[in-house]
Amino acid sequence: MASYRIYIIIWGALLVLTGVTWGVSYINLGMGNVAVALLIASVKASLVALFFMHLRYESKLVWAFALFPLFFLALIIGGTLSDTLFR
Repeated sequence: MASYRIYIIIWGALLVLTGVTWGVSYINLGMGNVAVALLIASVKASLVALFFMHLRYESKLVWAFALFPLFFLALIIGGTLSDTLFR
């Protein structure tokens, strides 16, 4: 189990990453804005899953059940982006 100090650090990191997302939205990166936003959102989701949902301390079976839907998420995002980019 993580200590309260770890939870406060992760909470602070989530706040900083939210600020970074907001700040990057004002920078014109073209299609790179979507990639940067998805990257930051993935890091934030990973922090929440690992620490606040205690996935970091679970067995390999729970990890498999947690990671399996990410494969389908990647397929959905990939399909959507390929459709959007090549229209």
